[in-house]
Amino acid sequence: MSLSISRSQLLYRLRSLAACMLLTAALTGTFPATGRASQTPAPLYPITIDATALVSQSWWQIPGVTPSIWTSDPETSDAYRTTEARQLTLQPGRYKFVSFTFDFPFTITQDGTIDFSPSLDECVEGRGKHILVIKCKRTYPHGGRPEY
Repeated sequence: MSLSISRSQLLYRLRSLAACMLLTAALTGTFPATGRASQTPAPLYPITIDATALVSQSWWQIPGVTPSIWTSDPETSDAYRTTEARQLTLQPGRYKFVSFTFDFPFTITQDGTIDFSPSLDECVEGRGKHILVIKCKRTYPHGGRPEY
């Protein structure tokens, strides 16, 4: 009795075994070979971005999260407009608010609140809250340089 199998049969069985292992890991949250639990995904928090105070109307983005403002025709793009506040679901981490006239970094903390540099306080509100309010077209409207 011969136990030999063809190369294509061996590859098929190895792929099937790998697929079963991945499915097991997805369903149980553990890696079969190591028995270690997979990392728990970071929590998501509802964060509102409100740039409605900006006059004249424009567009904004959070790179990697919202549609880009850097398209050939902003009028037909999916980029968010400053005419309405938008709620995003964000993980804790560092982000950047970007508009055509300025950009600035902000952080979503582990408890789901917003943090940013105190040098932005004149133009940005929302530290310790779940809503980021942008009030100025530029982050340093009265001269000077940004400190962030």
